[in-house]
Amino acid sequence: MRSRRIARKDLFAGCAEPGPGDGLDPRLESREGPPKVANRKALLLCGEAERTLSSVLAGECGDDVLRNLLVASVKPAPTSARLLVTVYLAAPMEGVDAGQVLERLERARGMLRSEVAAALNRRRAPDLMFRVADGP
Repeated sequence: MRSRRIARKDLFAGCAEPGPGDGLDPRLESREGPPKVANRKALLLCGEAERTLSSVLAGECGDDVLRNLLVASVKPAPTSARLLVTVYLAAPMEGVDAGQVLERLERARGMLRSEVAAALNRRRAPDLMFRVADGP
């Protein structure tokens, strides 16, 4: 019975110059794909919360100051049980500073959290913390 093994001289006969990867089995090489995202589920949760808060602040609030807010980002702080929501004023309003915006957000926290809870499919709704930024 003849050996199925390819002789070394026959192996290198098919190439002009042998390289460092010649003769290696490609199945044994490591596959490098896109790196895995750490905490992917928390990032998905933050994205859904950001979309929900953007729509609620845009139209469902009865407060003119809150309707003028845009959501810049939502990030887990430090876990997905608490979310840090960064907002900024879309257009500057006279007589309204960051302290007043935070006060109004604190008063509307319960309504905003219930809207986020309705949009998310979780056992417990995440707690919301707010931060007012200068701009986008």
